[in-house]
Amino acid sequence: MILFPAIDLKDGQCVRLKHGDMATATIYNDDPAAQAKAFEDQGFEWLHVVDLNGAFKGQTVNSAAVGAILKATKNPVQLGGGIRTLPQIEDWLDRGLARVILGTVAVREPELVKQACKAFPGKVAVGIDAKGGKVAVEGWAEASELGVIELAKKFEGAGVAAIIYTDIDRDGVLSGINWDSTIGLAEAVSIPVIASGGLASIADIVRMTMPDAQKLEGAISGRALYDGRIDPAEALAILRGERAEAE
Repeated sequence: MILFPAIDLKDGQCVRLKHGDMATATIYNDDPAAQAKAFEDQGFEWLHVVDLNGAFKGQTVNSAAVGAILKATKNPVQLGGGIRTLPQIEDWLDRGLARVILGTVAVREPELVKQACKAFPGKVAVGIDAKGGKVAVEGWAEASELGVIELAKKFEGAGVAAIIYTDIDRDGVLSGINWDSTIGLAEAVSIPVIASGGLASIADIVRMTMPDAQKLEGAISGRALYDGRIDPAEALAILRGERAEAE
C-alpha cells in the first residue's frame, strides 16, 4: 500500500487548491524540487505531481519545475496535467518520469490511451476525476455525462498501470476520502486504483489497512501533509504494519 505525497504545480510553485478551483490556491513552497527531496527524506517512496496550469491549458506549462523535481529526487514520479499526445508521453518518459497520467484525453480519445499503453507498458495511468459521480475534464472545469465505472471499464485489458480516482467534491478540503465510491471502483475493474481527494488524517491511513481497501494500490495525500495533520513517519509505519500500539 503506497502513500503518494502530492506536489501540485501552479506558476512554478507548490500549491494546494480547494475543489480544483485555481482561485483558491494556497502556496506551500516556492521550490517544488526542495519539496520533492523533503518527501524523499521523510521516507516516501513515490511522488505524485500535477501540472495545474497544464491541465487547464491542455499542454505542459510547468516543465521547468517538473524537470527540477526529477533531478532532485530518486523516487519514481508520476505526472498528470496537460499531457494529451503520444509525443508528449514519450518525451516525458524519456526525461525520467516513471509514469504519465492521462485524464482529459482518456475521455476524449480512449484509443490514444490504449496505444500509449502498448507503446509504453506499465508507464501509463488514467486519471478519473469525478463530480457528483460524473467524470470531469479540462482541469475539472468541464463536466461530462460519463460515469466513473463506465469510463474505467473502457480500459480493462489495455495495460493501464493504475487509475487515479479523485472525488472533486472532497479534494483539498480535508473531508476524508470517499471510500465507498473508491472501493466500489476498485471492485468493478481489475486495474489497480489509487484513491485521491480528501485524505484528512491518520484515521484515513488506518482505513487504508482495512481488508476491503486492500484492493487499492494506495492513496494520495496533499494538504493534510502540508498542514501537519498527518505525521509522515507515523503514517508510513501504519502502512508497513509496524505500529504496535492500538489506536
